[in-house]
Amino acid sequence: MERTFLAVKPDGVQRHLVGEIIRRYEVKGFKLVGLKLVQPTRELAEKHYAVHKERPFFAGLVDFITSGPVIAMVWEGDGVVASARKIIGATNPLTAEPGTIRGDYGANIGRNIIHGSDAIETAQTEIALWFSPEELIEWAPSLSSWIYE
Repeated sequence: MERTFLAVKPDGVQRHLVGEIIRRYEVKGFKLVGLKLVQPTRELAEKHYAVHKERPFFAGLVDFITSGPVIAMVWEGDGVVASARKIIGATNPLTAEPGTIRGDYGANIGRNIIHGSDAIETAQTEIALWFSPEELIEWAPSLSSWIYE
């Protein structure tokens, strides 16, 4: 099974959207295998956003993600990386489709509620950055046979 990393950013936590975001992935049929409330350090944030280090918005990203608590999550399921990105919606909430998290709750690109890995390889890197192997739980949902063939 594929895994992805998702993080409810400080704006999503402050706006009490954590439960709604988790609900969307649960009803889709994905399995939550890691969950924690984290106050990201600058070091963690800089590693997480390292791909953007040379871009002008890098400092703002780091400042924002470290400004408050973040809900870090690992989800598992068939095609979870691509599907999670569809549920999230476009990076800019103003162009995100209605029905997506960002389309329904976002109003500004700098406050876009949630982060989601953009590829399987990225997910593996981000999961290892935010979680130790001991923090990820292997378990079998009783509904699996109703979701997967």
